[in-house]
Amino acid sequence: METTIENQLETNIEGRFVLKVVWLDKNVALAVDYVISKGISPLTPYYFWPRTDAWQELKDELDTKTWITETEKIELLNQATEVINFWQENAGKTTMFQAQEKFPAVVFSGTN
Repeated sequence: METTIENQLETNIEGRFVLKVVWLDKNVALAVDYVISKGISPLTPYYFWPRTDAWQELKDELDTKTWITETEKIELLNQATEVINFWQENAGKTTMFQAQEKFPAVVFSGTN
């Protein structure tokens, strides 16, 4: 059975927002989507680590969304930190599917 973002949303997502990650060999990209009913709407663009300070860019973007609670921002940024740290420690050694297993609440896509 093919894993789609919609399938991941149905099984993994419990909040109003979802962290999306593109898992690549030389970069990891982070974005946040807004979960609306059973659909999603992009909330932020993708920010690429280590090409830029993706965590700070994501934080700055979330700070412009005054309707997002501080608790939600902290949860998303904590998830982003964990994913970035995991990618840094395991780049080239871990597949996207292994990362998805480690972070079931995050939606992954990528080339490996």
